Amino acid sequence: MAAATVGHMRGLLRVPPGWRCGSCRARSAAACPPAGQVRQAFLRFFQEQHGHRLVPSAPVRPRGDPGLLFVNAGMNQFKPILLGTAHPRSELAQYQRVVNSQKCVRAGGKHNDLDDVGRDVYHHTFFEMLGNWSFGDYFKEEACGMAWELLTQIYEIPKDHLYITYFGGDASLGLSPDEETRDIWLSLGVPPSHVLPFPLRENFWEMGETGPCGPCTEIHYDHVGGSRHAAGLVNQDSPDVVEIWNLVFMQYSRETDGSLRPLPQHHVDTGMGLERLVTVLQSKRSNYDTDLFTPILDAIHKGCGGPGYQGLVGEADVRSVNMAYRVVADHVRTLSVCIADGVYPGMSGAELVLRRILRRAVRFCFEVLHAPPGFLASLVPAVVEVLGDTYPELRKNTNQIMNIINDNEAAFLSSLLRGRRIIDRTLQQMGPSKLFPVEVAWSLYGNLGFPLDLIGLMIEEKGIQLDWAALDQLAQEDAKRKARTHQAEQLEGSGVRLDVHSLAQLQRDGVPTTDDSPKYAYTLGQDGRYAFSPCQATVLILYKDQSLQKKVGAGQRCGVLLDRTSFYAEQGGQAHDRGYLVLLGQQLGQEHGEVDQSSKGPWTEQLLHGQPYRRDVLFPVESVQFSGGYVIHEVTAPETLQAGDQVLLFVDEAQRLACMVNHTATHLLSFALRRVLGDQTEQRGSHVTAEQLRFDFSTQAPVTMQQLQEVEGVIQEVVDQNEIVYMAEVPLALASGIQGLRTMDEVYPDPVRVVSVGVPIENALMPNSQAAMQTSVELCCGTHLLQTGAVQDLTITSERQLVKGISRIIAVTREQAKLAREVGQSLAKEVDSLSARVKQGNSSLPEVQSLSKEVGHLTEEVGNTVMPQWQRRELQAILKALQRAANTAIRKLEIRQAAEKAQGLLEKHSKQPVIIDTISSDSLSILMKVVNQLCDKSPGASVLLLSPQASGEVLCACQVSKSALPTFSAADWALAVCTHMGGNAGGSGIVAKGTGNTKDLQGALTAALEFARSRL
Repeated sequence: MAAATVGHMRGLLRVPPGWRCGSCRARSAAACPPAGQVRQAFLRFFQEQHGHRLVPSAPVRPRGDPGLLFVNAGMNQFKPILLGTAHPRSELAQYQRVVNSQKCVRAGGKHNDLDDVGRDVYHHTFFEMLGNWSFGDYFKEEACGMAWELLTQIYEIPKDHLYITYFGGDASLGLSPDEETRDIWLSLGVPPSHVLPFPLRENFWEMGETGPCGPCTEIHYDHVGGSRHAAGLVNQDSPDVVEIWNLVFMQYSRETDGSLRPLPQHHVDTGMGLERLVTVLQSKRSNYDTDLFTPILDAIHKGCGGPGYQGLVGEADVRSVNMAYRVVADHVRTLSVCIADGVYPGMSGAELVLRRILRRAVRFCFEVLHAPPGFLASLVPAVVEVLGDTYPELRKNTNQIMNIINDNEAAFLSSLLRGRRIIDRTLQQMGPSKLFPVEVAWSLYGNLGFPLDLIGLMIEEKGIQLDWAALDQLAQEDAKRKARTHQAEQLEGSGVRLDVHSLAQLQRDGVPTTDDSPKYAYTLGQDGRYAFSPCQATVLILYKDQSLQKKVGAGQRCGVLLDRTSFYAEQGGQAHDRGYLVLLGQQLGQEHGEVDQSSKGPWTEQLLHGQPYRRDVLFPVESVQFSGGYVIHEVTAPETLQAGDQVLLFVDEAQRLACMVNHTATHLLSFALRRVLGDQTEQRGSHVTAEQLRFDFSTQAPVTMQQLQEVEGVIQEVVDQNEIVYMAEVPLALASGIQGLRTMDEVYPDPVRVVSVGVPIENALMPNSQAAMQTSVELCCGTHLLQTGAVQDLTITSERQLVKGISRIIAVTREQAKLAREVGQSLAKEVDSLSARVKQGNSSLPEVQSLSKEVGHLTEEVGNTVMPQWQRRELQAILKALQRAANTAIRKLEIRQAAEKAQGLLEKHSKQPVIIDTISSDSLSILMKVVNQLCDKSPGASVLLLSPQASGEVLCACQVSKSALPTFSAADWALAVCTHMGGNAGGSGIVAKGTGNTKDLQGALTAALEFARSRL
């Protein structure tokens, strides 16, 4: 009976007839297994035959891992399990056997395949990682057996095409060869000649500089096969022998000192790239020849015409057409998947990497494939056709993906035009130098995203070179600066966190997880004040220097684990509580120190709830962190602290209440944004502190001033109604069914805390209830107000787009909100007063220039002051118009003044071909206008004017007659004169300007005249 069941299961799992690898080449492509069936067979094999739980792919945006740009391996979403930090009541903590197909992106950071994509036929920025995991369940023998069965029996890959590698040991680390794994493969029937040892670099996997790691065994496939022996080609970068599956056995932890320590629990993490597997099963030699790519390549050919894809590489690929096909096909897959998961092209981090991917694809579309605008976005439906059934978010967001790609393509093309103008202008101003200014090139690259190689090509045509060494130096400095910033951010947000060994020891010793329910123990009195219940706790253990300790001495920094706590640990986007601990019940003269009881000074004991405590000895809590169900209070002990001590916990009530206000206000803001902007508005992240709240959200279009006011109005209405905030723990499955539930991509504990404004939770939980659609209902572990009235007021002080389609709001509440509105009103009055003075008009140039400066100063103040964002934009629009009016008035007055000066010079130098003179002028702008008008009124003349200033500086402006070009250049003329005066100048062949500093003005005029004579 059992044999029949297994046979039936294998029949369900086995690939259709004709899949067999060795004979697929002899048949048509239609007989080969489609990629969808290959993926499904993998998942079903582990799910149905070996009891694995099928887990969906995590989004490519890492969840709670700021050190990672993209999810780049299947294990990323399981790191809390590997580190032991998963919430004990979360679904994640229950996983033992798991299987999935994970979306991965390797571009930027440690794993970066971007520059290799297109050059060969197997590198990708986006790929799918098939994986099976064991978390403390099976280990090496079962993992190897399952892999061998799947490859040789289900996929029917010929055994003689497969080679196995295992870890050959490392004497320097004291690690013996992994003979256990070798013997397992031999017992499965793999010939000894196909089981090969390799050193640490190839066969020892590490998650990072520290953390879980262990030996791995890799399965390699020989595309040629037959009677040949290909062991010598394994791990030699041969296109004929490729790795297809890596099985990692996590049995060690890399410590901060570099040593290896056995893990308390063994895990298995395997990864097999779907693209490579499909290539093998469809008997192709290139990933791009499989049905994961051919529909996209066909769409490229259809959309741009020209020669079709032939799979050529290197010198055989004339004009890099085939490379362009591969780049565009790969990059449009990456763009589609990332945008569907909420990562949009932008200016930093993962968003910046995605912007580079998009711009690289656009360049190949235009420069190599000669495709029309909008072509890249037109390929998205082909991507959805290939991947949409497996990843439905692609179908759901197809239009949005196309719109974002089109918008960013248009922005890039506009940047290219602006960049070309800057390059042309720079070339005109360079003078005799043959090296393009490195700071200009770096600015074009950093600010406009202008590719450096494109700058090099453009200037090379004009005989100018880029200083690549200097650019490399700038790139290294930029990378170091970003690394320092990232390190500082990590240190700022860091606190004492339990390591995997200590967490395992706590569990082995039966130390209960922290009861943190007292953090919710507060009430709202009749007077509107919040009362926080006192909390007494017992010190269970102390954590110092990555080890659990029973006792720490005075002055030592440590983590304190209590049996219960009223402190909120940092999680869910809310900052941790501040406060202090006080020793309780510690009689004077005991272990904590002898004290004279007759003293009435600060050492006197106090009584609280009938028990003595040392009021003077406080243990300030510097941070509160949550790891694996344990809450750690970081303190620097002023005196000895030990397990068993009784402590009283004092939360900083003002800071806690401010966080409660801002967290509830954040929920109201999320609700108001959906009400005003539409249900498609989704939260992308938030952070709540006592000072302010930050909220990131997706939006279809920029938020207008009116919409910002409407959002504030919706919030104020709920605040004025003083709605009750209902909170309760609910089974996760039940909570997930709430209509209109606002959720994030988070791992929630079960049961989960539900926070509902104005609607009792039992009403929201009723089947088909629409109550939650009309208010804010969210899953949230944070601390909240009991009624909304305490928010008092909310003012949005900043709203800006982080990237196209994602905006960030910063808001303040209560007195800060009121103050922001008052400041806004005060600035509005200043703008009104200034506007009236500008509109009056002034005949004096100094007066108008003074008003223009006032407008500039007020514009800067409005831009930097905390005030309502809608009002800031309103005032900025008024100030912008005032600045234009002031500039127009200045220009008119300058033209009038210039005309008067030009007329005087015209009378003095009538009909002369070269006019060189000095005049008084307050600015280079006026001096240039005098030159322009003089040339207009004296056709054919070339003019150079100098204007000495009270500071000793000399202004220079000139214009050359077009008839004198190209032998006589204005840029050369101005540069010669200003160099004579110890200054510099720049411009074009026709007009130029500059400055110098000299007392020998006559000498400068003579130099100007001699230069003109030498060229005319």
